[in-house]
Amino acid sequence: MADTLPSEFDVIVIGTGLPESIIAAACSRSGRRVLHVDSRSYYGGNWASFSFSGLLSWLKEHQENSDIENDSPVWQDQILENEEAIALSRKDKTIQHVEVFCYASQDLHEDVEEAGALQKNHALVTSANSTEAADSSFLPMEDESLSTMNCEMLTEQTPSSDPENVLEVNGAEVTGEKENHCDDKTCVPSTSAEDMSENVPIAEDTTEQPKKNRITYSQIIKEGRRFNIDLVSKLLYSRGLLIDLLIKSNVSRYAEFKNITRILAFREGRVEQVPCSRADVFNSKQLTMVEKRMLMKFLTFCMEYEKYPDEYKGYEDITFYEYLKTQKLTPNLQYIVLHSIAMTSETASSTIDGLKATRNFLHCLGRYGNTPFLFPLYGQGELPQCFCRMCAVFGGIYCLRHSVQCLVVDKESRKCKAIIDQFGQRIISEHFLVEDSYFSENMCSRVQYRQISRAVLITDRSVLKTDSDQQISILTVPAEEPGTFAVRVIELCSSTMTCMKGTYLVHLTCTSSKTAREDLEPVVQKLFIPYTEMEIENEQVEKPRILWALYFNMRDSSDISRSCYKDLPSNVYVCSGPDCGLGNDNAVKQTKTLMRKLKCREIERCPRSYLERLGLHL
Repeated sequence: MADTLPSEFDVIVIGTGLPESIIAAACSRSGRRVLHVDSRSYYGGNWASFSFSGLLSWLKEHQENSDIENDSPVWQDQILENEEAIALSRKDKTIQHVEVFCYASQDLHEDVEEAGALQKNHALVTSANSTEAADSSFLPMEDESLSTMNCEMLTEQTPSSDPENVLEVNGAEVTGEKENHCDDKTCVPSTSAEDMSENVPIAEDTTEQPKKNRITYSQIIKEGRRFNIDLVSKLLYSRGLLIDLLIKSNVSRYAEFKNITRILAFREGRVEQVPCSRADVFNSKQLTMVEKRMLMKFLTFCMEYEKYPDEYKGYEDITFYEYLKTQKLTPNLQYIVLHSIAMTSETASSTIDGLKATRNFLHCLGRYGNTPFLFPLYGQGELPQCFCRMCAVFGGIYCLRHSVQCLVVDKESRKCKAIIDQFGQRIISEHFLVEDSYFSENMCSRVQYRQISRAVLITDRSVLKTDSDQQISILTVPAEEPGTFAVRVIELCSSTMTCMKGTYLVHLTCTSSKTAREDLEPVVQKLFIPYTEMEIENEQVEKPRILWALYFNMRDSSDISRSCYKDLPSNVYVCSGPDCGLGNDNAVKQTKTLMRKLKCREIERCPRSYLERLGLHL
């Protein structure tokens, strides 16, 4: 591979996370020669999605990675007298405190394997009675692949003639400015030949299946390719920066989306649905008529709060929670606005930040459905790959499993001039973008990282049962103790192409105060119960049962000042990993800042190719 790589590029990007992939696509589309490398065997870094066995392989790879010892560098002989080297790390230390639990029946006598997977190793998971997660036996690596798609059939659509502001809903174009309540699915079909063979929509079988009393670990393994499990759990605001970027850059044609169907609240030990649209508010049986009028009046004010400064003047220095107490809102409405609309906590947001969050929520309503949020089919990991695909289409060169040993810096100018890869090849470039996790401990010695607590659960039913089993939900569980943080819960059904039929994939996320399990297990215990054989026949069980659970902490490298990195050359730019926020605005803002430093046009402003001007997809 190294012998076939050109020796010079305009931009070298190390890491295939979302920010790096957006920048690589923009640089390639604007005519620059781009080399995009990643030492991992998959795209996305900590933004990636995995099948079930792929996730187990990732866990094994991470464990083996922690045992890597840095050998004496063989590239030192290539460093000249007027140069110095900045060694890059071979260890990924962004994931910590991994714990895995299996509650489903482990019928290991059955010889069951995931279709297309390598030989499995069931010793990965800890049994339900164990108190510690297994960390020694995992599935071997497998090539990442997509599940067969089971989609709902298309329903009515509204056409649009403006290609600059369009996402396709159910396969037809719908303007981003027009309200559409006919369905919750937003699709942008891929034109890649490979994807067309793997992601062909199939009408979902709506006939009732025989009731299954138990889901075993063998079933999860066998249907492992039906799972697409995100390392980071996020949603897209329908009028957010990333949706705008996807539309204007035409990258949206590489992905498919589904609208979040409901927003939930957790009060007094119960989960209930929160009304979002005007119609939902007036049809709600949870609110009195007086509360409905109060809520609509307050939300109308929030939409244009800047026009009425007297309404919040003098409250800027207090929290949004305290400000809500001064308004004519009942405690019930205060709770809904704070946790389910502004999606903040009692202490996290100021009055202005809370009003902005509420306005953003309301502004995004109705663009593609009844809630403000979209979710990419097959998981968040599809998004970096979409931008990588565009980069490759315009000539970018990609190398996975290709590590970079060091950056070569000129002593006089203090600029980076080249990299030396794992094969000892020196590759010259003008600009270098490096994902934070590739820097050594020495370079990051002054950086103070935050942590994200994550949990991934496979459950047998929804947290709020309704007539439809294809609900996509978001729920915020407020913090109960000082020093802890609110927990965001996103529940995905099988129509999102992230889990097998008859199960739900649940993501829990919060800012870390302890280990992920210590932070999140109290919330898990409130909403779910472990899956045990004794409870299978018990029809009175109301909570969903956990079949499988994963806890881990992830590094949050967002919003770190460049000056915190030791001796960073002026032409080396740092891309952060995922942050703890719900949306992707932080990543998009980061890419726009870096594009200005690179003096490169932003991706949505790049000229269209000849084929695109003819209306043809690449």
